[in-house]
Amino acid sequence: MSLLEIRDLKVNYGGIEALKGIDFAVEEGEIVTLIGANGAGKSTTLKSISGLVKASGGEIWYDGEKISGIDPQKVVAKGISLVPEGRRVFPNLTVRENLRIGAYLSKDSSAVEADFEKVYALFPRLKERHWQSAGTLSGGEQQMLAVGRGLMARPKILMMDEPSLGLAPLLVKDIFRTIKEINETGVTILLIEQNANAALKIAHRGYVMVTGNITLSGSGSDLLNDASVREAYLGTSAG
Repeated sequence: MSLLEIRDLKVNYGGIEALKGIDFAVEEGEIVTLIGANGAGKSTTLKSISGLVKASGGEIWYDGEKISGIDPQKVVAKGISLVPEGRRVFPNLTVRENLRIGAYLSKDSSAVEADFEKVYALFPRLKERHWQSAGTLSGGEQQMLAVGRGLMARPKILMMDEPSLGLAPLLVKDIFRTIKEINETGVTILLIEQNANAALKIAHRGYVMVTGNITLSGSGSDLLNDASVREAYLGTSAG
């Protein structure tokens, strides 16, 4: 069985079908990306898995257990962490305080300290600025902080909503390199990303979403080389 399975998932927002019955799976150890235009239903999918949005139909299975409709805090406790779009750091708290919030379910202070060190090893800049208010960080540093906070929950699956949004091209490269590094430590990644080219280059598999449906799936390299995907999402035609 897959680590995460989405079966016929439907979500309605005030009469509008945001998800029209999607099916996909994420295997343990993979990077899987959902690509598609704004409004395709990508963020809704992650919010449904997190328990932040109630599904109107279908099922979500994680590690052999049905988790549809459970409380968001229980989803985190089971090992699924979301790095939300727009970073959502707490601007008046320090870097370290923001990170500590990610570990709010842990009662083991020595384990939390070890997790701080892991995050600081991944993002040395955060260690340098651990005392600084998150609101004074650059956009790239805030994105590092949002990812670090997600990792403090010790997830089996880290879901990331548009991690490269609004970042300078050089920082975009850094964030995708970091995603690969996180995956290499054994964390499974479910990624949604406007930068389809960068996402498909690091993804083991991808799914294309169009207005609440999954229309295409394949390996990252297959989708990168698919003429329709290239034309619609990569800004190039095949040939």
